[in-house]
Formats: sequence, structure tokens, C-alpha cells
Amino acid sequence: MKLKLILMLACVSQASAFTLSLDDIPVRVRSSHPQLKAARLAISEARARQLAAGRLENPTIGLEFTGESRVSPQATTFSIDQPFPLTRRLQLEKQLSAELVAAAELEVCDVSRQLIGDAQALAVQLLALKQQRALRDQQAALATKLADFIASRAKAGELSALDAAQAHLDAQRLAVESRKLEAERVVLTGKLKPLLGLNPQESLDFSGELPAMKLPAVTSWQQRADYQLALAKVRAAQTSIDLAKSKKWHDATAGIFGTHERQDSEHTGSVGIRVSVPLPWWNRNEGEIEEKSVSAQRASLEAEALGKSIAGEAEAAREEMNVHIALARDSRDKLLPLVTEQTANLEKAYESGQAELLAVLRARVQQLLIEASALDAVRDFHLARIRFETTTGQHSPVTIRTK
Repeated sequence: MKLKLILMLACVSQASAFTLSLDDIPVRVRSSHPQLKAARLAISEARARQLAAGRLENPTIGLEFTGESRVSPQATTFSIDQPFPLTRRLQLEKQLSAELVAAAELEVCDVSRQLIGDAQALAVQLLALKQQRALRDQQAALATKLADFIASRAKAGELSALDAAQAHLDAQRLAVESRKLEAERVVLTGKLKPLLGLNPQESLDFSGELPAMKLPAVTSWQQRADYQLALAKVRAAQTSIDLAKSKKWHDATAGIFGTHERQDSEHTGSVGIRVSVPLPWWNRNEGEIEEKSVSAQRASLEAEALGKSIAGEAEAAREEMNVHIALARDSRDKLLPLVTEQTANLEKAYESGQAELLAVLRARVQQLLIEASALDAVRDFHLARIRFETTTGQHSPVTIRTK
């Protein structure tokens, strides 16, 4: 029984461990996010509606019976009538339903685009936190080493015991900062798990580090799903106008009928055809035509406004990437070497009694801030890059359609 329990716990632990890389996010979101699974059902709904679009109305069968009287014979009439449009209404209904199916597919693609962007942004923050924690741990180890050195020299009476206490306090401060970063990691991981289709009890970790800063290629934002969706709505609105105009003429009806008559002992019968055509005298469907025309104008303006907004977002994200690249390079290539050298010189001077501990600690804090600032610049660059890729729809592109 004990062995069985151990095996079960081992299986659960193995099944709950999950490791991803940043590049795995798009595929994982598309395949596992529950919201996308539900959104795809909207496509099935649209296709189901497409099955009933563009079909003739069902025919009607009639039966009439008149009893015999002194002045009229007994009559039985059987008829069948079929309505049919005088315009291309059925063709337009099929076209509109096909456009609505395409719109549903674009909606799902746009949801995927947004979810992938959200998941990648959280993953970048997690990877940045991992590097920040490693930096804090490294600084804490150095601070502990310095504190131990000062404590040993203080016991020998060569350095102040107050300096030893201050150095231990600085090491504890760095350890506390590392635990704060761990708390942030827990929060971000909790937000990311649902986007990846993971249960709360499953563990999640990311392999690797943030990639090198490199500007992504310039692509056309017109491939973005919601922009293509806006264009699809414009096409559907134009089709709706044509469909409304086709309803100006209601369906005509054509049918055949047969009549059997009996008067006393004589039987007679006849067969005929009939056609009825409605005339658009009082109702020409002007209201619906005007409504669809206004809707088409609104859809066109919304698509134009969305295009301008996307172009502005993409340009802003690209400019932000350039700013963070310059900031990271200045911090790493210019400031950090100077501060590192200054800190090393102060530490040697302190060991020889030529500098105060406070100056050493300040230099270390300044070095930590610059290193953390460089990591933040890398993180912010990749967040801007993800916004650019999400804005231009690079992870969920669609084929640009033309009318």
C-alpha cells in the first residue's frame, strides 16, 4: 500500500511539472486555451446557419372540397404551389452566410492574437524576474562574503564590529529583495497558467533566458485579424444592402391544380396552372435598404479608424524598442564597467583601511541598480517587441482578401 502511494505521488509530480520556452507560447495557447476552444464553436454555429441559407421556400399543398347542392356540383380540388424569388435573393443569402463564416473565423484568429500577446508578455516578465533574482542572489552572496570577512577582522580587532553588523544587514536586505521577487513570480505564474490551459496545481517553469535584443522585421499590419474582420464586415454590409434591395420584390408563386366535379351521376375534371406576382406598390423595403446603407458607411469608417490606430500602435512600439536598446547598451557598455571598477577599488581600499564601509556599500547598491536597470531595459524591449508583433498580427496572420 505504501509503495502504491509513493508511485501515485511520483506520477502526479511528474505529470504536474511543465517546462516551456518563450517560443512555445503561440502553439501552446492555440492548442490549449479553453476560451479558444469555445470560440471555435462560433465557427460551427455560422457554418450551421450557412446550411439553411439560399434555399427555396418549401412548397405548399392545398385540398379543397365543396359538397353537392341543387345548383352546384360536388367539387374536389388538389393544388401544389411553389414560391420562388424574382431577384437573386437566394444567391445573395448564400454569399452573406459565407462572409459571416469567414468573419467568425477571423474573430477566433483575433482572440488567438490577443491571448498569445498576453501570454508572451507574462512569460517575458517571468524570465526577467528569474534574471533579477539571479542578480540579487549573486549580490547577496558577495555581501555575505564581505560580512563574514569584516566579522573575522572585527574579532581580531582590526575592523569595527559596527561595520560587521552593517554588512550583515545589507546581506539580509538583498535576501529580502530576492524573496519579494519570488512573490512577484508566484503572482505572474498564477496569471499565466490559465492562458496556457494549465491547472492551478500544475507547476510551470520557463527554460532559457530572454533572447538578444533585435528589432523584428517590418511587416504589413493589414494581415492583423481584427483589421481583416473589419474589412469582412464592410463586405458583408455591402452584401446586406444588395440583399435588402432584392427584397423589394417579394416571392412570386407558381402552382398547378386539379379539380374533380360530380353532378348527379356525371363526373368531370380539369387541370390548370396559376401564377401570382406581388407588386411593389406600397412597400419597397426602403427602410431596410437605408438601414443597411448606414451600417455599411459605419463599418467602412470603423475599418479606416482601426487601420490608423494599428499603424500608430506599431510605430510607437518600434520607437520604444529603439529607446530601450539604447538604454540597455548605455547601462551595460558605459556605466556598468565604470561602476564595477569603482566598486572593486573601494573594496580594496576598505580592506587596507583607506575607505569607509558606507562608501563600499553605496558603490555596491549603485552597481546593483545599474545592472537591474539594464535587465529592466531588456525586459521592456521585449515587452515592446511583443506589443509590436501582436499589433501587426505576426503570430496569427491571415490571408489578405480582396473583393
